[in-house]
Amino acid sequence: MAGFLKRLFSGGKKPIDYDRAKDLAAHPNSQVRADLARRGDIRPEILYFLAGDTDPAVRRSVAANDSAPPQANLLLAADRDDEVRGDLATKIARLAPGLSAHDQDRLHRLTYEALEIIARDQIPRIRQILSQALKDVANAPPDVIRRLARDAELVVSGPILRFSPVLTDEDLLEIIGTDPIPGALTAISRRAGINTQVCDAIAATDDVDAIAVLLGNPLAQIREETLDQLVHRAADIEAWHRPFVERPRIPTRVAHRLARFVAADLLRTLADRDDLDPETTALVALMVEKRIGETAHSPEATASNRRAADLSEAEARARALMDGGHLTETTIDTALASGDLAFVTAAVTLLAGMSAKSVAKVVDTQSAKGIIAITWKAGLSSGFSLQLQTRLLRLPPSRVIAPADGDFPLTTREMEWQLEFFDTPE
Repeated sequence: MAGFLKRLFSGGKKPIDYDRAKDLAAHPNSQVRADLARRGDIRPEILYFLAGDTDPAVRRSVAANDSAPPQANLLLAADRDDEVRGDLATKIARLAPGLSAHDQDRLHRLTYEALEIIARDQIPRIRQILSQALKDVANAPPDVIRRLARDAELVVSGPILRFSPVLTDEDLLEIIGTDPIPGALTAISRRAGINTQVCDAIAATDDVDAIAVLLGNPLAQIREETLDQLVHRAADIEAWHRPFVERPRIPTRVAHRLARFVAADLLRTLADRDDLDPETTALVALMVEKRIGETAHSPEATASNRRAADLSEAEARARALMDGGHLTETTIDTALASGDLAFVTAAVTLLAGMSAKSVAKVVDTQSAKGIIAITWKAGLSSGFSLQLQTRLLRLPPSRVIAPADGDFPLTTREMEWQLEFFDTPE
């Protein structure tokens, strides 16, 4: 059989006449039919016939074949096999540029209909294939792009929200204003050249992560008034401090306020900027000296030393329990109920295999999504993530993200993104 196939399809160089192709399309060996379906010199009606083949390998060959007629693509868009639809999504994304829902050409309309079916596929991976392929296509169909941008899965909507040139500012503002899924605002915040209206809309939300990314985006066109509003909220949100200090340009009044609360290393970074006027530079330099002197002798410094000692002792206790196989959710919950927060922090840090700085950043910024991701990575229950939000982060009820039907309220990819965002090596 292998020799027969080699002779029959060697390089696809010798054309097969119509009658011979019909005979091969009904061949009992599915490998023969699949090889036929991959050829580019087969009549459209033969490929359409093979699109209904009982063997998914044959249908996959048709799905990947650029010569398949639009009728075959439309048929395969609803195929029961995920791999068939995945191959079709890859191909049809190449055909998408220039397609329109109002195209008068029947064949173009059929291709557009197949594209829309794929964009609504029940399997996120299929929609993700389409999203990745269309994310930077300038003349992709706007209706399809808008659908993908509003997808309930971040792996689908994220690439479109971050990169697609088809999305207008009006599209982005509408998405921001309609309770988007977790991670959507962060994806928008990463876009190159976000205009002032979109920046204002993101800055007006309570999404700490998205605003941190927005501040760190050097191409985001954030108005001085918006920066001024954000810096008044930033004192207790450590995740904003570094991107604020490292923005390409910051107003003088923003620099003055940052100098009052950022950490010493960031204060030095602020003092070393060369875009501040001489008066502001001198004021920040004086603030550096003052803050360093105050820090060395303040009660807060003594308290900080005590907290460091407490954390070290708590880590030793947690590690001893983990080494003995006794560091369980019950043990941590008991400590949480008794207010031993240093032990709770050390325990989840060890179980999650993360750096203490990363976990501390999540706690300090009171990131509900961050602590959910840490709970998941530590192998603890979704219900316990609720306890950590209320007792460790001390979040008010309005900011707590409750489990969804007993499961984590974020997708795996969203939690992985949170862990990457807060990752700080020791």
